[in-house]
Amino acid sequence: MKFGFYTKKITVFALVVLMTVVSAFPQNTNVKTPRQEKLLNGLKVLMWSDPSAQNVSVKIRFHSGSAFDPQEKEGLMQILAENIFPNDAVREFFTDDLGGTLEVVTNFDYIQINASAKSDEFLNLMETLANAVANPTIDKEITAKLKARQLEKVNQLEKNPAYIADQVTARRLFGNFPYGRKQAGSPESVQKIDFADLIFAKERFLTADNATVTITGNFKTDLAFRAARRYFGAWIKSDKRVPSTFRQPEEPDTKLFGVSLSSNGDSEVRYALRGLARNDKDFAASMVLTHILNNRLQDFAPKPSASNIFVRQDERILPGVIVFGYKSSPKPVVAMPIDSSSATTAAQPQNTASLLLSQSITTDEFTKAKAASLNDLSKKTIADWWLDIDTFKIASVSDEANNFNSVTQTDVQKVADKLSKSPVVSVSLIQTGAATSKN
Repeated sequence: MKFGFYTKKITVFALVVLMTVVSAFPQNTNVKTPRQEKLLNGLKVLMWSDPSAQNVSVKIRFHSGSAFDPQEKEGLMQILAENIFPNDAVREFFTDDLGGTLEVVTNFDYIQINASAKSDEFLNLMETLANAVANPTIDKEITAKLKARQLEKVNQLEKNPAYIADQVTARRLFGNFPYGRKQAGSPESVQKIDFADLIFAKERFLTADNATVTITGNFKTDLAFRAARRYFGAWIKSDKRVPSTFRQPEEPDTKLFGVSLSSNGDSEVRYALRGLARNDKDFAASMVLTHILNNRLQDFAPKPSASNIFVRQDERILPGVIVFGYKSSPKPVVAMPIDSSSATTAAQPQNTASLLLSQSITTDEFTKAKAASLNDLSKKTIADWWLDIDTFKIASVSDEANNFNSVTQTDVQKVADKLSKSPVVSVSLIQTGAATSKN
């Protein structure tokens, strides 16, 4: 199969997009450097005051996520996160009384609370958040309700073919390594969790010295620092060191793995390989490469199928993952097609990923992909940039920005060459009416 990649010259439009995005990206992060304070309990507080803002936003990030779920009790950290604000009445307080919002995000690497309020409710916001994170109520009754809610969520997820395909792929790629397990848990693992597990996890992870608080919007920094000391100052720190690394996963099995389901939903195909850690010096190049790979799939897929194809990279503290995905109508599929005349077969399960990675990167491809990457990054809040420094052990925001701004075509080609040698797992989920799995 031949790939006639992009022979046209870089368009004026592409150049304009690139220049616009680069100018919006935080190249000179000193302009947005926050006021930084650290309480005696180890809590880091970062503040950006903007008198022109209408609201104030507070983010609290705990630098431990679902990667720390005990084996056979997957879903524990998600339930712990939900336990911070365990009922709808507490959550509605942020909307009805504070005029703001509340969101709790949990992934493999962290738990994060995103809250906002009207600027004149700032002190109430700080006090409410401090009480919730420092003194969460964990008992048998609340735990039972949260487990029931998590079980309902898991049961809904396991009806989704795309979710099943992603979970099987992660398991094939990482095995028993934390990234190979289910963040939401399974019906069996959630049932095994009890309130004592939540108490232990709370004492270990929801501590002042394992968290960072950011405050942005319309507030006075002196007042905010006094409020932080008053409301968060009594929050205890951990008496145990949280491990930051895990044993690396074994080499994955690259044989095609087939999954048959009895339902009539879409069939799914996945190829996946281990990517780079977020703090890797070549991570920026790998993000640009991901856009290039996605563009190649979109360009060479059969036109009716292009919207069902994607390439994504999941960033992690430890090795991330690059996933090639394809969804088709409910019929047997064993591979992800590049064009109608060259679909791969079960005997060549790695063909799609290997072919896409093996092609030389053109200047046009690089320019468009870098512009897209910078555009994605420009949507990220300055608070999240600084929170990532602590979570992913990055040197500084300026180093991170420089890595993305200075990435070259040669850098991206080097990463592509490296990843092209990585083992690729392949999963085919087929809706056939026979509920079986085979290797």
